[in-house]
Amino acid sequence: MQTDEQIGFYWVTPEGAATTLQTLVVGDDEADRLIATHLEALDDALIIAAGRFGEILGGGRGPSGEAERDDLLELHRALDRLCFEYAAALEQTGSAADLRAGKIVGTAALFSILARQPLGLLGPAPLDGELDDPELGVVGGFGEFHRVDPDAPWKGGRWVVRTEAGQRFPLTLSMMMFDSSGVNKEGARKEHREALHAVVSAARLPGADPMTVACALDWLLYDWLMAHRDGPDSAEIVFPKGYEDAAALVVSAAAASVAARATFDPGLVLRRG
Repeated sequence: MQTDEQIGFYWVTPEGAATTLQTLVVGDDEADRLIATHLEALDDALIIAAGRFGEILGGGRGPSGEAERDDLLELHRALDRLCFEYAAALEQTGSAADLRAGKIVGTAALFSILARQPLGLLGPAPLDGELDDPELGVVGGFGEFHRVDPDAPWKGGRWVVRTEAGQRFPLTLSMMMFDSSGVNKEGARKEHREALHAVVSAARLPGADPMTVACALDWLLYDWLMAHRDGPDSAEIVFPKGYEDAAALVVSAAAASVAARATFDPGLVLRRG
């Protein structure tokens, strides 16, 4: 249950004790209904959040005081927990995320990232500090996806413009889709999707540093989501024809980011069962 003043929601047992969606679905004949209810409630929570925090999440202004900063902190932790619970419940029941789930969880993940940004809670993007400063004007070069370390896929990577002089400037998937010429957009989408999948798959490998994993996932997820909004002023996520499978990837990437951050954020408390 949630109200306009409450941020997010939580599940309780018939006795009123706090529980999780992934706990409730175990052995429940109505697990599908519970999962669908969770997704619908998450969608409602996003509508409430957009109305309450839209100006901040859209970059129109920063938080006006400590109370608003605390609310943004509560917002991202609530959305993170709810995304994780949804993905965990799907795993528990052997279900798959559909397009609607990808859209809703994708928007929730984007809201979480945008809520953390003014709080200084986003770590460095891959290759931060290793790229050249962009110059004013049009930059000529080749858009390429550069991995931080091919032998450590959990470190992720990002798009860069490589000039003929050997400089590397920051680039985003959105810029390639909408502001660049001569781009193989389908090839870029596929390469970005593969890179995101590689980080999700490698997130639990021995030696994978949770902070680095979280930063890699957050950047790749943010870059994908910003390039796949319904419009420049919209937070609704769309999946082009042929990329329907990316919906499940968005759900798993959001959950993997939350799981990684929960290992070093004491305020992000998750229950896996």
